[in-house]
Amino acid sequence: MKYIRMILVAAVSVVFFSAFTMKGGDKPVYVFGVGASFKDSVVYFTEVQVVDSVALKDGLLPDREQYSFQLKNYLEYQKGKPDYTCAIYFSEHKAKLEKEAAKVRKLYEKGDAYKLESVKTTEFVFKKPQY
Repeated sequence: MKYIRMILVAAVSVVFFSAFTMKGGDKPVYVFGVGASFKDSVVYFTEVQVVDSVALKDGLLPDREQYSFQLKNYLEYQKGKPDYTCAIYFSEHKAKLEKEAAKVRKLYEKGDAYKLESVKTTEFVFKKPQY
């Protein structure tokens, strides 16, 4: 009886503690995008957004080109801005990504060559590509 109780306590504790362990891919991934054109002086910046159900693989965002296509399609079809080149930045650390966004924004703010426009999350949200 004593051994059965010890085995039962061990089994329950293993189940209990394994329910609270995080997997390696459970960190949220944050993304922001930039859209610019050689034909236009307007540069679009999205807000830093969290992308659901995505995990970095070897430090890279899977299907990252699909996220830039999402922004390109939004600018082309919703804003009527064809010929824009879009890039995305990503990280598992929101503070680092916000710092990077401020750095990129500051590069475009130098001089009066560009007009910066923000794209709010109410207008555009990055979504995980579905296959």
